[in-house]
Amino acid sequence: MKTFLSHFLLTLAVAATTFASSSSRADEKVLNLYSARHYQTDEALYEGFTRETGIRIKRIEGKDDELLERIRNEGAYSPADVLLTVDAARLSAAHELGLFAPVSSPLLDARIPANLRTADWFSFSTRARVIVYAKGVVKPEEVQTYGDLADPRLKGKICSRSGSHPYNLSLMASIIAHQGEAKAEQWAKGVVANFARAPKGGDTDQIRAVAAGECAVAVANTYYLARLMRSDKPEDRKTIDGIGVVWPDQQSYGAHINVSGGGVLKHAPNKEAALKFLEYLASDQAQRYFADGNNEWPVVAGVKIDNPALEALGKFKADPLPVSSLAMYRAKAQIIFDQVGYR
Repeated sequence: MKTFLSHFLLTLAVAATTFASSSSRADEKVLNLYSARHYQTDEALYEGFTRETGIRIKRIEGKDDELLERIRNEGAYSPADVLLTVDAARLSAAHELGLFAPVSSPLLDARIPANLRTADWFSFSTRARVIVYAKGVVKPEEVQTYGDLADPRLKGKICSRSGSHPYNLSLMASIIAHQGEAKAEQWAKGVVANFARAPKGGDTDQIRAVAAGECAVAVANTYYLARLMRSDKPEDRKTIDGIGVVWPDQQSYGAHINVSGGGVLKHAPNKEAALKFLEYLASDQAQRYFADGNNEWPVVAGVKIDNPALEALGKFKADPLPVSSLAMYRAKAQIIFDQVGYR
């Protein structure tokens, strides 16, 4: 009898503990974040959100295509609340798959410029795509526009990453939007004719190739430049010393910019927390994290930053083209690149 009573009381205790634990988990505020941003500096960004709201972030990181496929396959059972990624082309791909939910937020509408948001996803930081040239080999006046990259004077002098990469697709989409398909195709043919070698590597590889004399001109995102500029490694300092940087098209529509952004997912189980997270990313505090920690420009006007590399790069005229236009011409950009052999 005593043994039975002891066992019964132990069972009750375990059940009570399990119930309390389950109740605690049910009451816990969480945000399930799927992120294709792989930056260590983002840890401070997430910690700041939790401190401010009490909402704990559960994060899954992966490559863009993998995350999109995962969310699509999970369907209505997906635990994901927010998707964060880099590049307008990738964000538009999520939109085209119907993964995002429309968002209504007066705060986001007020803080994020209209050209950097859509009905269901928002940009929270930007990077500019600039022209990098080898000092002493190419004169800066020779590469003042993206159009100059197709000039026969640069034959055998251009390095590039793959034409299928979203960064290049977004640039090409902007050229289509501004100049039309025929001129964009002509430009792409000219660039391919000027290649020093077949496209390969990432933006940092192109910058290093210019500095090393493998080629004389390349296009790169400022994020990669700023990272090299802030490095203490001798080889990185040597790379920066050997190159010059041009802000393209300053006399016309401005330098092409790309974005990092995200949106609330259609089947988000924690939509209130998801909206709070997006609004937090537009706060002055979060915007400074993007700039000071990860070498990106804030999208919110007037945010004071402390990043010597961004300050050294200076002010520039940015292309005001809406990110929705980049999405509109992304598929056409790939078709043209394929046709002209920009692999």
